[in-house]
Amino acid sequence: MPAHTPPFNPWAGEVALVLDGVPHRCKLTLGALAELEAALHADSLVALVKRFEAGGFSTRDVLALIVAGLRGGGWQGSARDLLSVEIEGGPVRAAEAAAELLARAFATP
Repeated sequence: MPAHTPPFNPWAGEVALVLDGVPHRCKLTLGALAELEAALHADSLVALVKRFEAGGFSTRDVLALIVAGLRGGGWQGSARDLLSVEIEGGPVRAAEAAAELLARAFATP
């Protein structure tokens, strides 16, 4: 991680994700959660959490969570922008980051 990048704070709900070699801060803010709920046409975020806990999530769920988390961390891109980036750790890391985002968004410090 470059020296100018501040450390990530998991206690604040932050998750690190490296895109094309550049570390990004992801966080599910209230606005990001609302965007996520709309993007997935989810009945509730609790239903989405349950899908992840049961292992019944789709790649669309992972992508939407990553986009919402990145946007909550200040990123200005869209899902389309992620189609051509290299995610360090590949799809497995993306799914892990998505699950971490959900867990940290609803965890109490």
